[in-house]
Amino acid sequence: MADPRGFLKTTERETAVRRPVSVRIMDWKEVYEKRDAGVVKSQAGRCMDCGVPFCHHGCPLGNLIPEWNDLTWRGEGKNAIERLHATNNFPEFTGRLCPAPCESSCVLGINQPAVTIKEIEVSIIDEAFDKDWVKPHAPERLTGKTVAVVGSGPAGLAAAQQLTRAGHTVAVYERDDKIGGLLRYGIPDFKMEKQHIDRRLAQMEAEGTRFRAGVNIGVDITWEDLRSRYDAVLIATGATKPRDLNIPGRDLDGVHFAMDYLVPANRVVAGEQVQNQILADGKNVIILGGGDTGADCLGTATRQGAISVTTLAIGKQPPAERPENQPWPTMPTLFEVASAHEEFGERTYLASTVEFVGENGKVTGVKVAETEFVNGKRLPKAGTEKVIPADLVLLALGFTGVEGEDMNNQSNIALDNRGNVQRQDNWSTNADGVFVAGDAGRGQSLIVWAIAEGRSAAAAIDEYLEGTSELPRPVKPADRPISI
Repeated sequence: MADPRGFLKTTERETAVRRPVSVRIMDWKEVYEKRDAGVVKSQAGRCMDCGVPFCHHGCPLGNLIPEWNDLTWRGEGKNAIERLHATNNFPEFTGRLCPAPCESSCVLGINQPAVTIKEIEVSIIDEAFDKDWVKPHAPERLTGKTVAVVGSGPAGLAAAQQLTRAGHTVAVYERDDKIGGLLRYGIPDFKMEKQHIDRRLAQMEAEGTRFRAGVNIGVDITWEDLRSRYDAVLIATGATKPRDLNIPGRDLDGVHFAMDYLVPANRVVAGEQVQNQILADGKNVIILGGGDTGADCLGTATRQGAISVTTLAIGKQPPAERPENQPWPTMPTLFEVASAHEEFGERTYLASTVEFVGENGKVTGVKVAETEFVNGKRLPKAGTEKVIPADLVLLALGFTGVEGEDMNNQSNIALDNRGNVQRQDNWSTNADGVFVAGDAGRGQSLIVWAIAEGRSAAAAIDEYLEGTSELPRPVKPADRPISI
């Protein structure tokens, strides 16, 4: 174990320092300063010999958290990254983007601030890349079997790496011009710079994984043709169909889905030229939706020079402390201040959007009302309406399933009533040799679930091709987070 008295000597969490707001909003670099190795070591030493590490259960990957905490505290970074990579293909992604359900289930968190697991994780992998400890692991033999992975998000990439290392020839198809999915074009650089994607892809290419960017399956190649070319196919397209808000004024110019705003912004940051980019400079911006995507829109609008940004959420403001109805070790819904929230803007809760107001075909404001419960439903309260000025409205209301029309029409792959791909206990679809992992099957979820599903689906595909598999299966399709 780590320091036997660490949690008694160091009783408070200490996380990486964010760069000053006035400085970081002037660029698109990650908001965090380089983590101090001494602080990371002392924080790792807070990990207890708790007997039953619930962090293993909080994380669907089954990360061996106490083990690499101990190794970090001992200064054995090379061994620490080996233990971390044993369960997680991409800790540089999860360490930056995951909301850390492992910390919510940390035993120390019962009566003290939880161990800074996420901070330690990203420190381990960053040190490993800096010291060239991350090496390709090419297969010792090739099976002669081929697999197509459709989608290059965390689920698709995790499955591809596992299958490549098992000896299969794997091609990853991505409809965008670069590999990475929403990791590349949906996540702003101030949350994760794209060098982290590029250096991981370089490792995967060296291992033998083949990447086919700019190929839209269903359009450039039919799903039937793809299946005929490969011994197995994995659908890892994500749940990318945005949830709309069909209220009066929805067709006004200036009302856009969040991804239609974020993707071009990320392309510009990457040095690309984008025609007719949606910009927030000099505008009053309203964001509908208080989740991570809404925060990404806020940070982007701030850096583009928005006059004002207001985030509207229909629900109540979450509590700052764990509520009684969400006890340990569940992951509670808490009021959190993301880096973007401390930079700029206002957050309004219990706000129901009634209408988009406009003149000459352009949006000029959003009519909102307070909410009230009527027959168990949250509805606008009469007489409380007001109009908030707006030149740009961004819909960050989540996603409703896969963009699966071509998939269904061309190969009869069945979708469930939530708009996701139907799957069996072995990750297979109703089509022989076709499997599904990640948000495409689960629905919108966390990055750790996507990676865990990609690893598990890889084992199922390996077994389908070879009759047996030694690849790990951290989760089953029906598994869900710890809850009451």
